Amino acid sequence: MGSISPLSPNTVYTLRVEAMDNSITVLTSAVAEGTTAPDVPHILGANSKQSHSITVEFTSMPGATAYVLRAENEAEGLFSEIEVPESPGTISNLQPFTMYTLSVMSVNSGGRSQPSLSVEETTVLEAPQLSAFSPSNDTIMVTWEPVEHAAGTVYSIKANAWDPSGTPGDDITLSQITRPPSPGPVTIFPSGGRSVGMEVNWRSVQGADEYLAVSSSGQNCTTSSASTFCVISPLECGQIHSITVVAENTAGPSSPSDPENFLTFPCPPESSWVEESVPGNCSLRWPEVNWVDYYTAFVKRDDGVEIWCNTTTTKCNFYCNCGYTYFMTVFSYNQAGSSPPGPMLNYTTIPCCPEDVAVSLVSTETLEIGWTLVRGAEVYQTRAAANSDTVLCNDTSPVCVLSDLTCNSNYSVVVTPCSELRGCNHTCRPHTGETAPCSPEILSVSQINATSVNISWSSTNRGANYVVKLTGSRDMESCQSRGTSCKILNLPCGTVYEVTAIATTSAGNSLPSYAVPLETAPCCPGNVTVRQMTQASSHVTWSPATGAEYYVTSLSSPRGDAKCHTLQNQCVMGCITCGTNYTVSMEAISRTGHKSECTYHGFSSSACCPSNVRLYRMTNNTIRVHWRASGNLGNFSVDLRGAQSNYTCTPPMGATSCDVSDVVCGDVYSVVVAPVSRNGTKIEFCPRRMYSVSCAGSSVGMVIYRGRRSVD
Repeated sequence: MGSISPLSPNTVYTLRVEAMDNSITVLTSAVAEGTTAPDVPHILGANSKQSHSITVEFTSMPGATAYVLRAENEAEGLFSEIEVPESPGTISNLQPFTMYTLSVMSVNSGGRSQPSLSVEETTVLEAPQLSAFSPSNDTIMVTWEPVEHAAGTVYSIKANAWDPSGTPGDDITLSQITRPPSPGPVTIFPSGGRSVGMEVNWRSVQGADEYLAVSSSGQNCTTSSASTFCVISPLECGQIHSITVVAENTAGPSSPSDPENFLTFPCPPESSWVEESVPGNCSLRWPEVNWVDYYTAFVKRDDGVEIWCNTTTTKCNFYCNCGYTYFMTVFSYNQAGSSPPGPMLNYTTIPCCPEDVAVSLVSTETLEIGWTLVRGAEVYQTRAAANSDTVLCNDTSPVCVLSDLTCNSNYSVVVTPCSELRGCNHTCRPHTGETAPCSPEILSVSQINATSVNISWSSTNRGANYVVKLTGSRDMESCQSRGTSCKILNLPCGTVYEVTAIATTSAGNSLPSYAVPLETAPCCPGNVTVRQMTQASSHVTWSPATGAEYYVTSLSSPRGDAKCHTLQNQCVMGCITCGTNYTVSMEAISRTGHKSECTYHGFSSSACCPSNVRLYRMTNNTIRVHWRASGNLGNFSVDLRGAQSNYTCTPPMGATSCDVSDVVCGDVYSVVVAPVSRNGTKIEFCPRRMYSVSCAGSSVGMVIYRGRRSVD
């Protein structure tokens, strides 16, 4: 089965159905004709003239052979349909005074159209059921039961007289309404807030033109028959009203309804107060009020935070933070609603204690106390106490500096916030601050040896560690101890120090002690050089020595000593013996008399210069140089230097003469015979002798001594 859409209404269609296999090949087919239903009609209007039927007027549709009227009431479960040939049509078998949803469908051989847009209509009331009897010969009593849903019961009474022959006379018709029944039940609600009034409600009754609600207090309100409530106002707190309602029409008032009691909103508490037995735990209290089911206490903090509590007692406990102002009021409640707010109560808690108090040592005997501003505080009182020493500070700022405290003391520091309204909060916990240790006093600085000292001091500090510093121009040395002395070893020579001592505890450092001077012995000079200048004198040089102001230089040997005092870094020393081993030593002395003994490698003076140097003429232009050696024999060197030629002769070790051949005659020669050291160095300070060598023909002639010279 399938459907095809969209199609036109009231139209004949030829339908073809084909059966196909998987390859879309038509296996068989069939043809049929079908007519679509007419178009949907439109309802023009609907009305009820009888209590069991409604007449509906609608539009006619082309091709329609009939129409179906449908009436539904889903709430009551009612449903009815009827087919009519044309408009208008009437649907019957309905219930009186009932609202129905009406729709219409057009019909032809193809079937029904879709239902039209629906309309709603209510059937009219059914007629009253009359009963009549004659209680006397001139009275007819007519009665009937009230018709349900009737707005008022008006009766038309028609009467006529009959003559003895049974002929009726003129008739007369009279309309009369009965008194309305008593309205009820009565319900009462508060209206428009606490003090505006109470809303009296009742069920409407037929035949009433107006209603009157009366309170036992004498207050009343009226309303027309179109309304089933009215408001009695104004009301006062803590009252009980008894309310009755009467319905009235032209026939007169009904019987009053059953009385209904109404309790007005309660009165608020006349006063309230706050009890704070423990800081932070507040209790709002108030006296008891009559006709109250429960109370609601509203507490609003000055930063906008609200708290409230509902209670049947006369107190409300709440946590009251420090430093806030609380605005409080109490409402009373019963079934009629709430009372007006009670008297507004302001309550300010004590200022908060600073929790982030920081105590810091800003100098040896000064403590700085800082904290964050706290709620409710207008001024802060800071108290520091240690033994019998107490210092106070009052300030509006969250910082306090306490100076001139006792060194090496633990102070108990309490920051107390205060306000003008609540006074001071004396529950704040103390904090501890410790001053720096007292300065030690150096008693002595004694030298253990030239490079080591022992320092002692005095102090009254508890549990302090002491650091002694030796501060020089180039370096710094230190030692530490928990006692009253310490040693510093291996100090550098020639250094002037200032000695100070500092005490250290967990609180910090003390001020340094007064400085005491310290000077170590001067350094020994380095690079000492001894150079022989002549056979009997030498030149000693050395590098400057740190800390030395002047020097004493000594050359010592078993054959004699030489000594020199000088402020310079050199010294010429005479009276030395040639060919002698000397010990070289020096005293470096500071300006304050500190002395260092310095010893260096030995010094050996050169061999002595030979004496009795003579020149002798030999054969074949040869001259023999002869001398006499002093002390042990050694190596010598012979030099002859003339204007035209120079000659050098190296004799064997231990020899005291040397022959110089091929000497040119006719020249004056400078002759030097000098010892030669083991390393081959020739002594330069031996004297020169002058000889004149004449010619005898072409050979060396006479050799004549011309004198002695030490230099050229």
